[in-house]
Amino acid sequence: MENKPLQHFFEYKTLFNVLLVLLMFTGITVAVSFMDLGKLNVWITLLIASVKASFVLLFFMHMKFEGRVLLLSFLGTIFFLGIMISFTFWDVAFR
Repeated sequence: MENKPLQHFFEYKTLFNVLLVLLMFTGITVAVSFMDLGKLNVWITLLIASVKASFVLLFFMHMKFEGRVLLLSFLGTIFFLGIMISFTFWDVAFR
């Protein structure tokens, strides 16, 4: 038997929809940058950036089709990054 590598393909319609979602969130980010929401500006832009990064990871980097070990490794890295970012916010807040 012949072992062919497993390949993942998305239809152009799916990729175009992801592009539209990313452009929409970019527009929202620009709109939020002109609003004065106080301390919420940083949190809202970080949330939008996280959502955009998730779309890029899932569709363009094919994380959607990866196994549990790689997914858990990635989530652990993101969790650790979140802890480091929260330490930075904590340090700046109490200066």
